[in-house]
Amino acid sequence: MTTSRSSAPSFTVISGAQVQRALLGREKQIVDLVDSAYRLHSAGDSVNPPSYFLRFPDRPSSRIIALPASLGGQFGVDGIKWISSFPDNVARGIPRASAVLILNDPGTGYPFACVESSVVSAARTAAFATLAAEWLSPRLRPRRIGFFGAGFIARYVHTFLTAREWPIDEIGVHDVSAESAAGFRGYLERSGQTARVTVHDSAERLVRSADLVVFATVAGRPHLNDPSWFSHNPLVLHVSLRDLAPEILLTSANVVDDVEHCLKADTSPHLAEQLIGNRSFLTGTLAEVMAGRVPVPTGRPVVFSPFGLGVLDLAVGKFVYDEVVRSGEPHIVDDFFHELRRYG
Repeated sequence: MTTSRSSAPSFTVISGAQVQRALLGREKQIVDLVDSAYRLHSAGDSVNPPSYFLRFPDRPSSRIIALPASLGGQFGVDGIKWISSFPDNVARGIPRASAVLILNDPGTGYPFACVESSVVSAARTAAFATLAAEWLSPRLRPRRIGFFGAGFIARYVHTFLTAREWPIDEIGVHDVSAESAAGFRGYLERSGQTARVTVHDSAERLVRSADLVVFATVAGRPHLNDPSWFSHNPLVLHVSLRDLAPEILLTSANVVDDVEHCLKADTSPHLAEQLIGNRSFLTGTLAEVMAGRVPVPTGRPVVFSPFGLGVLDLAVGKFVYDEVVRSGEPHIVDDFFHELRRYG
């Protein structure tokens, strides 16, 4: 967006359908965008304050999170994501999470777009999970993949891994909801997936059967406690952040996206820090691995715990905005900013 003293700022609303069209088939490009955003953040060309959690005493399982951020480099955008997580929505037949992303012009501060962001959020999550899988894998990529949690995010992670031509021989699925597990299996079969798909009735069987385990649950506290389940040294994409007991992390190599963001709000890494009183269990950040400053240890499980940075939402959201404008589809709200004369 560009403005001048003589022109009124414009405001564009981008629907979920437009977001999906802008992102369709762009998985490889989105992973590369997230790669760039991580590197800019690591280099200090970003502002990413702590996220703010709005919680409700009468609805303890629900929350709404504000993620403000600013991202420089080729993106040049400020903004905030406002994302809710209401697990009871699943029983109502609608997705657990909903979100909007506000993009602000860094020159004037004016918001110039409101983007439906549940798909943006899922895409950036799948992109950083895929990026981590590529950088943290051993020389030969894992071919047995297990999905612990069979919802929206799991579907997107699978889509992105497939788009990046990940070699998959076997897929395991486990979910506390048999209906969700069956639904995810149906998606895999419809997607043309050639890998053998197995729905596991126990968490232990799922973990032990996979060399790459993706946790995409709504767990509020650790529910896996036995480090021996991970004795085969899998790569673990701990996307949901609160599934693993501290004891599992303390026997693993631990990579995070941002240390300060990840070690708070009772995430599994935060609980590990509280248990031992320090952060010595951390190996480093994904950006440090990407830059070659931190090697990936071998001989033990590798756990990637990403908090999910607001700068990544900005990177993907700005890409969506640019694509919608380029395609000639923006829905501009006329006179959204009305009082533009200081003295009337």
